[in-house]
Amino acid sequence: MLSLLDNWRRTHSCGELRSKDVGKEVTLMGWVQRRRDHGGVIFIDLRDREGLTQVVLNPEYDKNVHELGENIRNEYVIAVTGKVENRPEGTVNEGLPTGEVEVYVSNLKILNNAETPPFVIEDYSNANEDIRLKYRYLDLRRPVLQRNIMLRHSLIKVIREFLYEKGFLDIETPFLTKSTPEGARDYLVPSRVNPGRFYALPQSPQMFKQLLMVSGFDKYFQIVKCFRDEDLRADRQPEFTQLDMEMSFIDRADLMKLIEELFVKIFKEIMDVELKKPFEIMSYDEAMEKYGHDAPDTRFGLHLKTINDLVKDCDFKVFADSVKSGGVVKAINAKGATDFSRKDIDDLTNYSVSLGAKGLAYIKVNDDGLQSPIVKFLGDNLANEIVKEMDGKPGDIIFFGAGSTDIVNLYMSKVRLKLGKMLGLIDKNKYKFVWVTDFPLLEWDEEEKRYAAVHHPFTAPVDEDLEYFNTDPGKIRAKAYDLVLNGSEIGGGSIRIHRSDIQEKMFDALGMTEEERKRKFGFFIDALKYGTPPHGGIAFGVDRIATILTGSESIRDVIAFPKTQRATCMMSDAPSIVDDKQLKELHIKLDIVKED
Repeated sequence: MLSLLDNWRRTHSCGELRSKDVGKEVTLMGWVQRRRDHGGVIFIDLRDREGLTQVVLNPEYDKNVHELGENIRNEYVIAVTGKVENRPEGTVNEGLPTGEVEVYVSNLKILNNAETPPFVIEDYSNANEDIRLKYRYLDLRRPVLQRNIMLRHSLIKVIREFLYEKGFLDIETPFLTKSTPEGARDYLVPSRVNPGRFYALPQSPQMFKQLLMVSGFDKYFQIVKCFRDEDLRADRQPEFTQLDMEMSFIDRADLMKLIEELFVKIFKEIMDVELKKPFEIMSYDEAMEKYGHDAPDTRFGLHLKTINDLVKDCDFKVFADSVKSGGVVKAINAKGATDFSRKDIDDLTNYSVSLGAKGLAYIKVNDDGLQSPIVKFLGDNLANEIVKEMDGKPGDIIFFGAGSTDIVNLYMSKVRLKLGKMLGLIDKNKYKFVWVTDFPLLEWDEEEKRYAAVHHPFTAPVDEDLEYFNTDPGKIRAKAYDLVLNGSEIGGGSIRIHRSDIQEKMFDALGMTEEERKRKFGFFIDALKYGTPPHGGIAFGVDRIATILTGSESIRDVIAFPKTQRATCMMSDAPSIVDDKQLKELHIKLDIVKED
């Protein structure tokens, strides 16, 4: 049986031809981006994943080809054979890599026709995202998304090559595993052959990668799917890709050095950007004080500053009461905000209120004095003292946040980022890495009335803080580290607990009963008793890294088939209803009230 492509062989991609190819006989295959009829001569922009080439159907060159071309429409799949020629003078397209040449077609075959797509397949589509996700296979034809997916491929290729060179073993871990909910909710999978029992899809291969260290595999990595049943945002998906790594006989400095080498290689090979190392290291406490956030954007200044000591006894009740109740008053100097209008200030205030603030006080520093509704409560002397503390100069506006520490840090960190954009301080072509270290090991869960692990229960405490397990667990620092790029946490990890006695202390601090720890982690606790080496690791969000490298607005733009913020697939209509027979086989009975 003859194939449509019988005797046809593609010689070049649609992004490959240059002036050096003039005179060659070539065969191209791809999709019709657009067809234009200019006075009897038909021009077709032919597209594949590598680019676009203009092909010419001239009746004087070949009448039959020209007649066939009159039936072609956008997104038809065609094959053409012809001669590469220089474009006539004045028609060169400087914005196109193949813009110096065109192909005069001597043979054409329509491989498939196409219905009119629901949106125009171009880089910048104004189609509703739901429509684009419904027809994702068409959306993926857009050159911008194809570039994103190909860059993601290059990223993973560089990572693999680097880690292979460093002696890492690529080892798979199970997808069907035990539910150990410690953080987000697990996705559960019912077992047909074990009625009433469930597997969980892994939120991370955490325990398995540590068990590989117990097993003596020394250096492990995996680029793996992980799953978390949580509320979604632009930078989250229910299933995401993780670069997972673990090493034995290392400390934090060893791991940081290796990771910095990896990112230097990634940015050089993919972005042609030279990164400077070592990367900056910042403590968690410093990050929260200066930036209000543990993933600080260090491309610009505008640091937050706590001014509790200055205002604790002032007559401005909002400030004084915040300090007395154990909260905080933080200030930020928007230097050079001379042009801010009243509307700009109101917009910032409304923005902070939407994040939990009760308001956003400010002092405007003018040449002729201070302008602010709160100066009359603070008094001139204290107001001037605050301005001096914040290095206020004419043209600056100092903004204040007051209340509980968590809420103030939340909205003031966002206000800082908004000010950075409004003042044009954020260079999008700049890449600033920072390691954030010395996180708290534990945080108090007011609802559960017990401590919870900030990262996970296998994170090692800082050695000199071990004594606090018996006195004040909240003071213990973790041997944990996050790598932050331009204000986005792209990865995090820790040195792990490798001794059974310290692991038991950790479980005690978490208030876990003997039955609970055996039920959740029994096999892992047993493994620690058989000569576990010191070890540590880190995991990176591949999707997040790709999002930053491509300059995309959403993580969905670097994932081939993403979910929506409701964890649904618009294209395949997943999750879907299953029939009663399947439910019966799994011993599942639904208890759902249907609503109109």
